Amino acid sequence: MSTGPSTAASSKRRPTLLLPAGSCDAHCHIFGPATVFPYADNRSYTPADAPKEALAALHQRLGVDRAVIVQASCHGTDNRAMLDAIAWRPDAYRGVAIVDDSFDEKALQQLHDGGVRGVRFNFVRHLGGAPDMAVFEGVIARIKALGWHVVLHLDAADIEPLSGMIRALPVPFVIDHMGRVDTSLGTDQPAFRALLAMAERDNCWVKVCGSERISRYPFDAAVPFARALLEASPDRTLWGTDFPHPNLKEPVDEADLVDLVQRFAPAEEERQRLLVDNPARLYEFAT
Repeated sequence: MSTGPSTAASSKRRPTLLLPAGSCDAHCHIFGPATVFPYADNRSYTPADAPKEALAALHQRLGVDRAVIVQASCHGTDNRAMLDAIAWRPDAYRGVAIVDDSFDEKALQQLHDGGVRGVRFNFVRHLGGAPDMAVFEGVIARIKALGWHVVLHLDAADIEPLSGMIRALPVPFVIDHMGRVDTSLGTDQPAFRALLAMAERDNCWVKVCGSERISRYPFDAAVPFARALLEASPDRTLWGTDFPHPNLKEPVDEADLVDLVQRFAPAEEERQRLLVDNPARLYEFAT
């Protein structure tokens, strides 16, 4: 057993947990390379390049077969890096885009043809806060015809205040990173109870990723939250690495995150649903 998270200077290990065939990293990012895919001028952070080749090498080490590449705010609405990666491995990759009101039906259809199956909106304060709600509502109306979903990146403090709006959404929605809950407040905190109540809805999905954001290594504090979400919604939970962990100060070895899955989902059938069946259904991977 490792005594702490690996650093960039140390050897990266393979996970102890053998993942089932068809496992999907349902939340990861492509950054650049900036010389080919420049970062947005109005970005709130500038990451190190993490191109498609780095993502593929990571997944080979982890035993991951599929991925959902989530557009990050540093690239804004320029989705080219993500689309380039999907075109590289179209059977194994899908995407979640960032769009605004400049995207008409033709532009959205082009994204769909390129492997995109959802859009992401950020509500997190340190990343710029809530979007223009008129733009948000217009985009939601246009993606409904495509059968897409919306990914919501929220602060835990906003889960309850935004619950009414979220519940009224006419499309499936996905909550990122277990709602970014404060694990020190326990699973009975109002924000998490509100998240659990939403997770029982037929159109709500939740990602049990971001353990490295809501807890410290070895991520013990994240386990009861992930377990509660899996029990509330076993058929609509997803997992991902969040590679390459933007805006995170502590180094992370993704093998530690893979091995954590066994604590989230101890039974083989639970892991099959979480890692294979659920993402295949939402992202239209071949089964």
